Amino acid sequence: MRLKIPAGAGLIIQKLKERGFEAYVVGGCVRDRILGREPDDWDITTSASPYEVKQIFQRTVDTGLRHGTVTVLIGSRAFEVTTYRIDGEYEDGRHPKEVIFTRNLREDLSRRDFTINAMAYNDDEGLVDHFGGMADLSRHVIRCVGDPAERFGEDALRIMRAVRFAAQLGFIIDGPTREALAYLAPTLEKISAERVQAELVKLVTSAHPEYIGIAWETGITGVVLPEFDAAAGIYQYTPHHMDTVGEHTLRALCAVPADRVLRLAVLLHDLGKAGTKKKDSEGVDHFPGHGEESARLAGQILRRLKFDNGTITKVVNLVRWHDIRYAAEPAAVRRMLSITGREMFPLYMEVQRADVLSQSEYRREEKLTKLSMIQRFYEETLSAGYCTSLRELAVTGRDLTARGISAGPELGKMLKSCLELVLEEPKKNTKKELLGFLGL
Repeated sequence: MRLKIPAGAGLIIQKLKERGFEAYVVGGCVRDRILGREPDDWDITTSASPYEVKQIFQRTVDTGLRHGTVTVLIGSRAFEVTTYRIDGEYEDGRHPKEVIFTRNLREDLSRRDFTINAMAYNDDEGLVDHFGGMADLSRHVIRCVGDPAERFGEDALRIMRAVRFAAQLGFIIDGPTREALAYLAPTLEKISAERVQAELVKLVTSAHPEYIGIAWETGITGVVLPEFDAAAGIYQYTPHHMDTVGEHTLRALCAVPADRVLRLAVLLHDLGKAGTKKKDSEGVDHFPGHGEESARLAGQILRRLKFDNGTITKVVNLVRWHDIRYAAEPAAVRRMLSITGREMFPLYMEVQRADVLSQSEYRREEKLTKLSMIQRFYEETLSAGYCTSLRELAVTGRDLTARGISAGPELGKMLKSCLELVLEEPKKNTKKELLGFLGL
């Protein structure tokens, strides 16, 4: 098998071999190239020590000498070059106590997480596959190198990585590997919030976000997303639904684009149903206030997982708004647009559409028709240039203070009353009309 690798990576391998060292591209880049995908990064493994690598190449960065990694700069590209190594004992479920350099490629590959990530390649020797990675790629299987319990015991984050790789590639998880990750899922408590966040985002923005269901079934979400577990098993006895909150959520995730904010909002949009479920006299379930409660939980989760404030604000708002219902009328759409803002309205519509598509078929066409009408009125509002926010009003605070209105709450109330007027009657957004409306 011959793989196409970047010229820079080829040059590094060639120079290392000229000095008597072994060198290969390794890991995810080999996997992706075999699958016909374009790798994000090209990593190189070598028998040369970090200091020997630094002697061979002029432009290097000491990325992680303690762990054997030097970044080599070739032109405008950077390549991580790492010495063959054996990891010592893992004491914290994440990092080895020590790293031992070796001259043996097989020993280096044996410490890697999954067989599909434990292959190496160079043009002279072709593919090096000691652990059946090619066979697992062909079978579409995620399988640990060696004993799954040992691999997950070394680094608990690999538990989430197994599900994430399965979701990205559409693969299944090998039986013993799945059993081990389920057994060791509680050890994810040792992993930092930032690393959990990164894996969760990669999973939910993958080609198969519904694989979050595997994380649920194997106890992963019970550790990293307990609020999801609290709601997921709740059955919804209502004509609008046909299954549990969890099953509805998995379908909804597949109904929105692979956008980070959208997928997170859909993942969290119904968690508040766990604490708001009410049953009426006819046995029908209702979830009053679940949008607001879900927004509260979403904020709690996103802060715990160390998301940035911008993401938190957007996701929490989408969750809060997802169940707001209003008439498919131009004025109602303008009012909603004034709440969401122009940037967020399209995302809000995506969440509502996904919610409808993942519900039962009861009145589905009616709901989708309504959303289409709302979309049309939204586009007409934009096309006409109608005012939907205070900053778009034809009068400003300065106009009011020039007419004797003191800056403060009263001025704010007057501007808001002007906005309410033009949301109902958009053509009145002129300075003359609004000053007359205010009696000025």
